[in-house]
Amino acid sequence: MRTVHFNDLETLVGQDVGASPWHQITQEQVNLFADATGDHQWIHVDVERATRELGHPIAHGYLTLSLLPLLASQVMKVEGVVRGINYGANKVRFTNMVPVGSRVRLRQKCLAVETRAGGKQVTMESTVEIEGKDRPACVAETIGISYGA
Repeated sequence: MRTVHFNDLETLVGQDVGASPWHQITQEQVNLFADATGDHQWIHVDVERATRELGHPIAHGYLTLSLLPLLASQVMKVEGVVRGINYGANKVRFTNMVPVGSRVRLRQKCLAVETRAGGKQVTMESTVEIEGKDRPACVAETIGISYGA
């Protein structure tokens, strides 16, 4: 995990920040996400049918996206921050299916750091990779705002 101080965030612009450890996608996680969102489409939760018709059930695209805060916390720690917020995303694309049982990780590149509202707005290119696959599961331009002490 990379560590940077709040005052030095601008030095990251244009850099590959790093990658998280691998995270395994389980059927239990998919089912809990389906319950939380009301998205019980068979490709996610009907293991028998999904296995028969697709070879395996697949994770929700939005489940993959929802892992970004967890995985990002394993990529980089920013010291000297009193709070941070997710501000949004400029662009999100789901570019590959994530089979249940596979492992994913987050790779981030810093695109921009701007002073904003008493904090620093950080824009990252966030790519969720699937172990053993050439094409990632998700590519998103994510934005967060950190506030220094």
